[in-house]
Amino acid sequence: MARFEMRVTEAAAGTGNLRILGNAATGTPTRMTLNLRGAPGPGTAGETALLEATAGWGGDANPLVAALPAEIFLPVDDEIAPLIRFLLAEARGGRCGSAAVLSRLAEVLMIRLLRAEIERGATAPGLVSGLSDPRLSRAIVAIHDAPGRPWSNTDLAAAAGMSLSRFTDAFNSGVGETPQAYLRRWRMTLARQDLDRGHRVQAVARRYGYSSSEALARAFHRQHGTNPLAVRRSPVSDSTAVAPDRSAAG
Repeated sequence: MARFEMRVTEAAAGTGNLRILGNAATGTPTRMTLNLRGAPGPGTAGETALLEATAGWGGDANPLVAALPAEIFLPVDDEIAPLIRFLLAEARGGRCGSAAVLSRLAEVLMIRLLRAEIERGATAPGLVSGLSDPRLSRAIVAIHDAPGRPWSNTDLAAAAGMSLSRFTDAFNSGVGETPQAYLRRWRMTLARQDLDRGHRVQAVARRYGYSSSEALARAFHRQHGTNPLAVRRSPVSDSTAVAPDRSAAG
């Protein structure tokens, strides 16, 4: 999750893609909805938007965002109801620092929405489907945690606690691509981020397990259709590279 910046800001009525909906008569929160790739759908009869925010999390470069359905939702239960009441109170109070508080609380709610969607699973192959399987999830998290490691399918099967044949079959059917294809795509996503921040091609190649700048350039061109130098911004110190989050995939 640390690889992609999450931004949440309060939005005017009818413009937000993260919404807290509630009973129109009583104002009681009933559910949250989120659409990270467009405008949200209409609420049901008797619902009203109690709060709207504009939320973003890396766009289609984030593989989890790209794998999500058009709209995800989470009913308000006893566990998150106090958090939502606190958020609504902050929004209505207009006190000093309320914008920062709203942003942080909304980020927590977004993460809860995403977790719920992963736990709900998916009917079509993709990252959400893979993460919803506890065994495949362990392999995917291992890839995300150490993208530069020379992962073999045998290594990933061991991380998943499965035999090699069962793992490769389950990964292919669940995620919709081979483990090595997913590993390459994740490396190229991270490489593009680092190059966009100005890191040297040679340093990025070493970071993600490529033997040379040329090897990285070939893989990068296959994935992105351009040369790494074409996307590299003003040089920065490679010591500022963002370390992947060791606790979560994404």
